[in-house]
Amino acid sequence: MSSKRIEIMDTTLRDGEQTSSVSFSASEKLTIAQLLLEELKVDRIEIASARVSEGEFEAVKSITNWATENGYIDAVEVLTFVDKGISIQWMVDAGAKVQNLLTKGSLNHLTYQLKKTPNQHFKEIKETIISAKEKGIETNVYLEDWSNGMRNSKEYVFEFLEFLSTQNVKRVMLPDTLGVLTPSESFDFVSEIKNKFSKLHFDFHAHNDYDLSVANVMQALKAGVDGIHLTVNGMGERAGNAPLASVVAVVKDFMPELKIGVNEKALNSVSKLVETFSGFRIPVNKPIVGANVFTQTAGIHADGDNKKNLYFNDLLPERFGRKRKYALGKSSGKANIQKNLQELGLHLNDEDLKKVTQRIIELGDKKEIVTKEDLPYIISDVLDSNLYEEKVLVNSYALTHSKGLRPSTTVSLTIEGETFEANAQGDGQFDAFMNALKNIYLKKKLALPKLIDYAVRIPPGSNSDALCETVITWKKEDKEFKTRGLDSDQTVSAIKATEKMLNII
Repeated sequence: MSSKRIEIMDTTLRDGEQTSSVSFSASEKLTIAQLLLEELKVDRIEIASARVSEGEFEAVKSITNWATENGYIDAVEVLTFVDKGISIQWMVDAGAKVQNLLTKGSLNHLTYQLKKTPNQHFKEIKETIISAKEKGIETNVYLEDWSNGMRNSKEYVFEFLEFLSTQNVKRVMLPDTLGVLTPSESFDFVSEIKNKFSKLHFDFHAHNDYDLSVANVMQALKAGVDGIHLTVNGMGERAGNAPLASVVAVVKDFMPELKIGVNEKALNSVSKLVETFSGFRIPVNKPIVGANVFTQTAGIHADGDNKKNLYFNDLLPERFGRKRKYALGKSSGKANIQKNLQELGLHLNDEDLKKVTQRIIELGDKKEIVTKEDLPYIISDVLDSNLYEEKVLVNSYALTHSKGLRPSTTVSLTIEGETFEANAQGDGQFDAFMNALKNIYLKKKLALPKLIDYAVRIPPGSNSDALCETVITWKKEDKEFKTRGLDSDQTVSAIKATEKMLNII
């Protein structure tokens, strides 16, 4: 059986830009348009509404100029209105060739918003289509509020479609304008229409108000719809539109009888670019393009991946230009850590691996993310600790920093079974901590080495809650030595480095 080709129309630049507080500049619009058509290879793009601002007009012109030069002008569409030719003139001036004419798809909208009869509306639509054709503009027709039209005024919808079947219209577009459809209604309504008007090309335009947009698109496709409207990252008014990446993956994996031309490998990079331009953040758990969706956190999953890919499904990250990651945190197992070590080209024996795993779990309890880049620092910290016997233990400390007062520290320390407590002030919290230590060591008639260098670094590629490594150089008599401490808090990492020094001396 030959597969049916489905047209993908991306409306990120028109409907997607209606996302609250999103506005693309003209150069951003052109860049996105080029990526959608050349890299992602969607079939069509809807780029603007006619009759909007001067800036928008210039943005449309820059896209139509580029599209004309590169053979894409028939794939560039503009939303227009039944307005006695004003939209059409705007399109002519902007150099656009395809109008998506907004009409009323429910009797409610027609009666209460336009206050017109069906015949009056149809007559004006006919005049608009004829006028467009005369100016070399092709027409697609949107039936606004079509989903409610099918629920509440089906006879009107069928009368409208009967009229459109006699007009010079390329596509009829069926929007669930308010995002109210269920999957079963999407299937039933599209089936009914396709059965009655099999010669017309129908597009389905889903909104995501009930989080059903992908399911509704799937059912509309099963019912025989010919094209679907999507947006990058599911951008759009209210809860947004059907998301491009999710729908592409669903069609490719579950509907092999349908063919789409989208290049999956470009989905992630285009998604990230649109995120940057729009400021509209992608939720980390958004399917296909979210930061976390190809990250295994549970150790059992990483272990299963090592043993015949037990936790893989068809959504392999490489399909979308991504890589699987193994998160390091409190639910990490040895397998997660081994996967990350392999990528870094590191190998640990079982005993050391156990200690590193334990350390990562401790850190994971305190902070959200331990990154792959943190691993060498953690290993270094853990292996350092193997070099000496713990005879000195920092039991607890209280660091205070108040405006107008010198920082102070109270510390409790156990030296070979004997516990001491001291309080001191200093120029900073760590300085106060060192002064408190000196007070304890004076009681023991012991001298502390001199601190001669103090360096703090964050692992490259780490993030804002990154691990912090403090490396302190000490001098005792004529001998210099270094200790390092690792923690998500800078002062605590310095205290840990100091605790190692106390054990070494």
